[in-house]
Amino acid sequence: MLAETICSAVSAAGLGIAAIMAYRKRFLPAARIAAYALVPLGLVMTGAVEWIADTAFSPVAWAGFGVLGAAWLLLLSTRSVERRRGGRKQATRGAEPGAVAPGASAPSRAVTAKPQAGKAAGEDFSDIEAILKKHGI
Repeated sequence: MLAETICSAVSAAGLGIAAIMAYRKRFLPAARIAAYALVPLGLVMTGAVEWIADTAFSPVAWAGFGVLGAAWLLLLSTRSVERRRGGRKQATRGAEPGAVAPGASAPSRAVTAKPQAGKAAGEDFSDIEAILKKHGI
């Protein structure tokens, strides 16, 4: 009951200050002060102040907040561990044949572009042409 009275008094004082500002022809700051002054009154009218007061003095509510915090920490820790393990598995699987898509054709697994000793690196396109012909491109 005391919290509702205090919130109502704060709202009344804020609206009084807003009225004084409007009287002095400073309408924009007056509207802003009125908006801030109406927030505590709105919280009292919706019952949020009573809920906050009941929550602040309830051990069951604080235990609930503790459980929520523990669940949040558990979720974050498992996600970070999963992210660490996932990154290591991807790095080690890069050389394995299992890293290639299951439906991939055999030439795409076996093709390695090595320039021959007599030719420059950009001149040997025979492997690429064979792959393109195989796929009908």
